[in-house]
Amino acid sequence: MKRASFRDEEYWGRPVPGLGPADARIAVVGLAPAAHGGNRTGRVFTGDRSGDWIFAALWRAGLASQPTSTHVGDGLELTDVRVAAAVRCAPPANAPTPEERDTCSPWLARELALLPRLRVAVVLGGFGWTALWPVLAGAGYALPRPRPVFGHGVEVSLEGPRGPLTLLGSYHVSQQNTFTGRLTEPMLDAVLSRARELAATVPEAAPRP
Repeated sequence: MKRASFRDEEYWGRPVPGLGPADARIAVVGLAPAAHGGNRTGRVFTGDRSGDWIFAALWRAGLASQPTSTHVGDGLELTDVRVAAAVRCAPPANAPTPEERDTCSPWLARELALLPRLRVAVVLGGFGWTALWPVLAGAGYALPRPRPVFGHGVEVSLEGPRGPLTLLGSYHVSQQNTFTGRLTEPMLDAVLSRARELAATVPEAAPRP
């Protein structure tokens, strides 16, 4: 259902694609589009408070051309980072289910497969952390056992057919976390700074014969 304040806007009402260049070495994996954010604007993490947080942080990290993302065509450009979500459609009651996660898994796998230089994945929240493991297994990455537990600042190094990949955990930029202080700007900045550091130091994968 639309909000009264958005009654004159035409909602997409369809899956929301990722955003960012194809040569990105960093991926930010979120949860799902918000009904009045990404689903309304047609751009992931755009038009809601969660988006305000992540794009401001990407700008501070030097990965975005501006600190805001309000609508498609607002001039925003990302550098060396692609932003995507584990679930592609706005879920009922803003709470994606495991079934929705598994249904959308091939789309997340395809999106990450199209990033040949990918070296770091910043995962926002435990839901995205869980969603990423089968995607990585399907891509040929050697996964540790037992699976590392999600936590803010958790760092996991993997080896795969296209070279090393580091997973970085971060609390999600939801209002439940940002309003309560569970996630602060310095905490998020530290994770993105670490992502840039790793992306810059990891060697490129050798070309396939």
